[in-house]
Amino acid sequence: MPQQSPKPQPRKPQPKPNRQKPTSSKPQPAPTSPIKLQPQQSLKASAYTELTADLQICRLINGMWQVSGSHGTIMPQRAIAAMYKYHQAGFNCWDLADHYGPAEDFIGAFRRKLKADRLDDGPHASKAFTKWVPKPGGGNISSITVTEKIQLALRRMGQAQLDLLHFHWWDYEDKRYLDALKHLTDLQAAGKIRHLGLTNFDTEHLQIVLDAGIPIVTNQIQFSLLDQRPLVSMSELCQQHDIKLLAYGTICGSFISSDFLGKPDLSRFQLNTASLRKYKNIIEAWGGWALFQELLSTLKTIADKHSVSISNVASRYVLEQPAVAGVIIGARLGVSEHIRDNARIFDFELDAVDREMIYAICDRSNDLFKYLGDCGSEYRG
Repeated sequence: MPQQSPKPQPRKPQPKPNRQKPTSSKPQPAPTSPIKLQPQQSLKASAYTELTADLQICRLINGMWQVSGSHGTIMPQRAIAAMYKYHQAGFNCWDLADHYGPAEDFIGAFRRKLKADRLDDGPHASKAFTKWVPKPGGGNISSITVTEKIQLALRRMGQAQLDLLHFHWWDYEDKRYLDALKHLTDLQAAGKIRHLGLTNFDTEHLQIVLDAGIPIVTNQIQFSLLDQRPLVSMSELCQQHDIKLLAYGTICGSFISSDFLGKPDLSRFQLNTASLRKYKNIIEAWGGWALFQELLSTLKTIADKHSVSISNVASRYVLEQPAVAGVIIGARLGVSEHIRDNARIFDFELDAVDREMIYAICDRSNDLFKYLGDCGSEYRG
């Protein structure tokens, strides 16, 4: 996802999220059959789902934006070793982008190691979902230029075909995003890309893309207890067209964790990563630090009930929402890891009492759809 701190802009009031009760006690969408895990993998079968008929994913995807340079120094050898640990634990899917520093190169080195160790085949082979994010203004969007961008990603990642390519566009007034997507569908037909997805597209422009005949399987958007804008209209459109949502920001850069429970308010100058500075803006727009502390306290009560963490509850809530196939949680490779904690997301489900406790806090918050607009609007001014 693009690294940029959103600034709330007043907009015309819109309805609150259209919450739906889960239609089943099982995670949605769920795998169609039991999954045989490799010996080194320990996640439950419910941790995996079919994104498409030919692409099975882990519902918790490792985010690689933290290697982009705005979250501290990452040592390549330590990073690759850490990626290996995630894979062995069953977390075999990676979210990255062309502008996440060496992320695509890390994937290439990582997959070469897996192949050498014969650990990268079968249903739990590693999957890497990169993004093409043209710079603001778009630049040259010719077929040749688009092909060169994709060929570069393939070389860096050491792949003959991209599993899933997400596409971001900064300015909807510049209609060339449809030209870019059509060039990408040509590359898909040529076997260079398996599936196409979008990043931070709003409901209106997702519909425009679909009307243009572009085969979209995913939209990667911000979705959390604080930011429930996808429930206003995005999730309904996705359900109608069998498009899956991949949610980032579910723990708000680690703000939704025990690390910040009971802590005094912090200024942006006290926050040491781009993600923390970004999500501090979201907290302020949502309702402020005092209400956020009430939310953390409520989540702690729910977490203790299920013997999990506050972050687990926040991620579980998003996983149980309509159209959501997976959540993306950042990995500070070689610096810190949360493999065991992340695995607990698949050990429990929220019940009606849990959800009512959460609603009681969220219903007192500001409507981010009103203040920011639809999904991704914060990146477009």
